[in-house]
Amino acid sequence: MKKAASGKKTASAKRAASEKTASAKKAASEKTASAKKAASVKKASAKKAASVKKAPAAKKVAVAPKKATARLKGTAPAKAVVHPPGDESPTALVRRARRINRELAEVFPYAHPELDFENPFQLVVATVLSAQTTDLRVNQTTPSLFAKYPTPEDLAAANPEEVEEILRPCGFFRAKTKSVIGLSKALVEDFGGEVPGRLEDLVKLPGVGRKTAFVVLGNAFGRPGITVDTHFQRLVRRWRWTGETDPDKIEAAIGALFPKSDWTDLSHHVIWHGRRICHARKPACGACPIAPLCPAYGEGETDPEKAKKLLKYEKGGFPGQRLKPPQAYLDAGGKPAPPLGAG
Repeated sequence: MKKAASGKKTASAKRAASEKTASAKKAASEKTASAKKAASVKKASAKKAASVKKAPAAKKVAVAPKKATARLKGTAPAKAVVHPPGDESPTALVRRARRINRELAEVFPYAHPELDFENPFQLVVATVLSAQTTDLRVNQTTPSLFAKYPTPEDLAAANPEEVEEILRPCGFFRAKTKSVIGLSKALVEDFGGEVPGRLEDLVKLPGVGRKTAFVVLGNAFGRPGITVDTHFQRLVRRWRWTGETDPDKIEAAIGALFPKSDWTDLSHHVIWHGRRICHARKPACGACPIAPLCPAYGEGETDPEKAKKLLKYEKGGFPGQRLKPPQAYLDAGGKPAPPLGAG
C-alpha cells in the first residue's frame, strides 16, 4: 500500500515537472516570436522612413502668365500651367495658331517689312542683299547703291568693282554684287526693266528664291505669300505648328492653317515676334504676350523684370532697323535706325 502511494506521488511529480517545462518552453517561444515580430516591424518602419527621406522633391512645373502681356508692361498677371499640345487635334491646332496670330496682331499692329524701299526694284535688290546679314545693315547700305544706280538699267550696266565697294558692309559682297547686277540684266532683257508680279517669273531672277519672291509679292504687289526666313522657321517649330524643317514644306504646312489673305501679315507678325521677344538662344518668356498658348514656355527667362531686359528694338526702347520707317511705327514709339557710320 505504502509502495503504491509512493509510486503515485512520483508519477504526479514527474507530470507536474513536465507540464512546467512545456509551459516554460511555450512562454519562451511566444516571447521569441513577439521579439521577432517587434524587430520586423521596427525594421520595416525604418525602411519606410529611409524611403520617404530619399524620395526626390517634386519637379517644378513651368507656368505661364494667364493673359500674358499686361501688354508687356505693368504688374505680373495670374499664372496657369501650360500643357504641351502633343495630342492636339488638327482643329485645335488651327484654332491655337490663329489665336496666336490675332494676339501678335494686337502687339505689333504696325508690323511691316523691315527693309527700306520705294519701289519693287529697290525691294527685290534689298531682299537679295539681306541674306546672311541684318536688315539694318542693308538699310544703311542701299541709300548709296540706289543713289548711284536708281534703275535696273543703271545697275545692269554698272562696274562690278564699284558695286562691290558699296556692298562691302553687307558681307558676301562679291556674290551679292553678281546677283544684283545679274537680276538687273534679267529685268532689262526679259521684263522690260520692270519687276514681274508672278512667283514663277521672280524665282527665275539670279539670287531670288521663294522667300525673296514672297517678300516682293506680298509687300510690293499686295499678293499674299508666306516668308519662311530663319525666325519664321524657328518659331513655328517652337510653337509646334509643324515639325517640318524644309522651307517649302513649312510654307505648305503653315499655309494650310490660315486663309490665304492672312499670309503676308502672318509672316510679319511671326518675324517681328522672333526678332523682338522670342529670340533663338534666350527667349523672353516672362514678357511674352502669347505665353499661355506656347508649349515651349520656360525655355527662356520667365521672370518678368529680367525678361523685359531682353526685349529688342522698340519693345526695349531701342531704334528699329529702318532708316525711314512707316509713320505708324513712329507713332507707336519706334525710333528710326541711324545711317551707316553714325554709331
